[in-house]
Amino acid sequence: MRSSNPVFSRRGFSRDNGYAGFNAQQAGGPAAVQGGNPYAGAGPQAQGGNPYAQGANNPYAQGGQNLTPEQLRQTPGAPPQAARMTMDDVVMRTGMTLGTVIVGAILAWAVLPVSPTSYGIAIGAALIAMVLGLIQAFKRKPVPALILAYAAFEGVFLGALSEIFNERWNGIPMQAVLGTMAVFAAALIVYKTGLVRVNRRFYNIVMTAAIGFVLLTAVNLLFAVFGGGDGLGFRSGPLGIVFGVVGVVLGACFLLMDFKQVEDGIAYGAPREESWLAAFGLTLTLVWIYLELLRLIAILRGD
Repeated sequence: MRSSNPVFSRRGFSRDNGYAGFNAQQAGGPAAVQGGNPYAGAGPQAQGGNPYAQGANNPYAQGGQNLTPEQLRQTPGAPPQAARMTMDDVVMRTGMTLGTVIVGAILAWAVLPVSPTSYGIAIGAALIAMVLGLIQAFKRKPVPALILAYAAFEGVFLGALSEIFNERWNGIPMQAVLGTMAVFAAALIVYKTGLVRVNRRFYNIVMTAAIGFVLLTAVNLLFAVFGGGDGLGFRSGPLGIVFGVVGVVLGACFLLMDFKQVEDGIAYGAPREESWLAAFGLTLTLVWIYLELLRLIAILRGD
């Protein structure tokens, strides 16, 4: 199982159920020379856990033919193709998933008062969302109802948490939302202009940093729970600011990898159902960025 998001492990577009990955190219054929994926490779290393170094064949080739979707359409007598994922599919599914998160957040904000009960509901909704996300991550195929249910509970968690933060730092949720939109726009511009190449090296660096970030967060939480106070100080003061900035930068890197996966999926003719995984992955990343910005802005604004 492959993953480009440290919050939940997801199969994304590099799966072991016959979909080897979106970053594959046709070996020895036209696709290897024209428009082939420069990050694909063959051999043992290419077949490891890195979704940016998959095998040499198009994982969505039909009828055993190792052809790209464009070549299949131009091949006489080629078998009919199933519905393919398009950018419109990704945009629509992502809109549905994020829309569900927003609706859940608005309802939680409007219904739940700031009280100890709100804390409990926020934690409970977060745990349920995590379980649903993990279930989807281990599913062989995307389950739209499961993804939307995750989005609903994630929305409740974000709504309750945002209201709690807003009670102490008025207006901070809107600042975090605007910041998340800015990070998304910046990541998209960086990706489209090619300022950063999303390749195997990039993936390895980002995932190594993400693992370290998550481990430090977990250690800090344990010290805070059992030792009291701010734990090791990773979420407060100057060190908290640095840690928050790193978290936002990691989120932007996850967006770049999500964009790459979507682009490769469309280029290699992924089934339309895979657009739900794209929506799931983008939602996970945007939630990650929002939470990091929420904590970062709270530290910057102080008491």
